[in-house]
Amino acid sequence: MDALGIEAGSPLDEHRPIVRHSLHDAIVGRIRDMITEGTLPPGSRVHEGNLGRELGVSRTPLREALKYLASEGLIELAPGRGAIVRQFTPKDVRDALTVLSTLEGLAGRLVCQNATDDEIRELQAMHARMLDLYARRDRLAYFKLNQAIHSAILRMSKNQALADVHGLLQARLKRIRYIGNEGPDKWAGAVEDHEAMMEALGARDGDALAAALSSHMDRTWERVKDAL
Repeated sequence: MDALGIEAGSPLDEHRPIVRHSLHDAIVGRIRDMITEGTLPPGSRVHEGNLGRELGVSRTPLREALKYLASEGLIELAPGRGAIVRQFTPKDVRDALTVLSTLEGLAGRLVCQNATDDEIRELQAMHARMLDLYARRDRLAYFKLNQAIHSAILRMSKNQALADVHGLLQARLKRIRYIGNEGPDKWAGAVEDHEAMMEALGARDGDALAAALSSHMDRTWERVKDAL
C-alpha cells in the first residue's frame, strides 16, 4: 500500500485461477473488471456455474461476491432470474455524472485547503504513472489508476461523508467511465483533463481545480452519451 492506500502490484492475470489471500476481494475485483470491460455486458444474466468454473472458485464465495456487487449497484438480484448485470439508461448516467461533477468540484476546493504537501506529491506521482500507462496503451490498468486518482482526491478532501457518497456513484459508473476512453481522441481528451487537474492542484488553486474536475465530468458525458 502507498501513502494514499492504493494497493501495489499489477492487476490479476485473467487467465489464472484466483489464489490471493482475500478470496472475496479477488472475486469481486475480477467480476468488476469483467463488467467494466464488457465481458459481462449490461443486461446479461450471470451464469454462476460457468463463471465459477472460469474463476476457479466455488458457488458460495461467488454468490457472496455477487451480493456485494449488488450493494454497489453493478448487479441486480432478480427473483427467479438470478444475478443480472445492471443496465443504466442515458438519464441514469447523466444524473449520476451531474452529481459527481458537484461532488468533485467541492472536493477540489477542500483538497487545496486540507491536503498535505506529501499527499499532493503522492497524487502527482500517481498521475505520472497513469501517463506511463497511457503511453503504453494499457487501457484497463490506466483506467484503474485513473479511478484511484479520483478516489484519492476525495480522501484528501478530509470529508468522509463526501468521499462515501462519491465512492458509491463512482462504483456504479465504472463501465460507463471506461467506455469514455474508447478511441484515441476521447482518451487523449481525458488525459488533457487530468493534466489540467494536476496543474491546478500543484498551485493549490481550489477554484481552478474545482472547475477542472467539474468540466471533466461534463466532458465525460459528451464522450459516452452516443454509446448508451
